[in-house]
Amino acid sequence: MDARVTKLEELAAHLGAVVDDLSDIVARQEKELAVLQRRMAIVMEREAQRELAEGGTVPLTDQKPPHW
Repeated sequence: MDARVTKLEELAAHLGAVVDDLSDIVARQEKELAVLQRRMAIVMEREAQRELAEGGTVPLTDQKPPHW
C-alpha cells in the first residue's frame, strides 16, 4: 500500500511539473500571438494606404462580399 501511495505522489508531482511547463508555453505563445496581431494590423494598414495612394477605391478588406 505504501509503495502505491508513493507512486501516486510521484505521478502527481510529474503531472504538476508538466502543467507548469505547458502553462509557460501557453503564456509565451499568447505574447507571440499579440505581437503578430499587431504586426498584421500594421501591414494591413500600410497595404490599405498603398492601395488608396495608387488611386484605388476602398481597400478590399473593407468591402463587403458580393453576396451581401
